[in-house]
Amino acid sequence: MSDAKPTIAILGGTGDLGTGLGRRWARAGYPVIIGSRGAEKAAASAKAMNEALGRADVRGLANPDAASEAEIVVLTVPFESQAATIESVREHCRGKLFVDATVPLMPPKVGTVQLPEEGCAAVRAQKLLGDEVTVVSAFQNVAAAKLQSDEELDCDVLVAGDKAVARDVVISLVEAAGLRGWHAGPLANSAAAEALTSVIIQINRRYKIDGAGIRITGKPGI
Repeated sequence: MSDAKPTIAILGGTGDLGTGLGRRWARAGYPVIIGSRGAEKAAASAKAMNEALGRADVRGLANPDAASEAEIVVLTVPFESQAATIESVREHCRGKLFVDATVPLMPPKVGTVQLPEEGCAAVRAQKLLGDEVTVVSAFQNVAAAKLQSDEELDCDVLVAGDKAVARDVVISLVEAAGLRGWHAGPLANSAAAEALTSVIIQINRRYKIDGAGIRITGKPGI
C-alpha cells in the first residue's frame, strides 16, 4: 500500500495565503504546484519557494494546467476572481476534491459582513463546479502572514463540506499546515467562517492585533 501524499494545486498560489499554505505543505512532504493566471509568474513563485525551502520539487503552472495535474485543488484567490478562476479550471476538477478558501470581502467595507446571494462563497463555488466536484471550505480565518512565517500557529480552522470523508481529508491538510481543524458541518455552514473574517478584521483594527485567529475551547469526548 502506497503512502504517497496527493499532489496539491494552489490556484492563486502566488498570493500571500497561497504562498503560506504552499510552503507549509511542501515542508510536510506534499507535492505542491503553484497555480497562477500566467505560467511565468507561477514558475517564478515556485522557484522562490524552492530556494527558500532548500528543495527543487515545487512546480509552477498556469491555473488550468495546475488543476489538471493535481489530485486536490485549493482556491486562494480574492472573491472578485473566484468565478473567473473556477470557470478557467472547471473541466480539470471533475472527480477531484476542491478546497475553497474564498472570503466574500467587498471593498471598501471589508469589515462588514457581505455574503453573496448563494448564501456563502463556498456554495457559490459548488454551483459553479457542479456535482462532479467535491467542494470543502476551509482556511478563511487564518492570517496569511502568519502562515508564511515559521512560527507555531495558535489558530483553529473550521472545515465545512457535505461529505464527512472529504472533510477528513481537508482536516489532515490543516494539520499538515500546523493548525487544528474542526468539522463544522455542511457546506452551507461556511457562511459562518466567511462572515467571521470581517469580524476578525474589526477586532484586529480595534485592538491592534497582528493577525487574530479563532480557537475552539473544550476537549472532544472519546
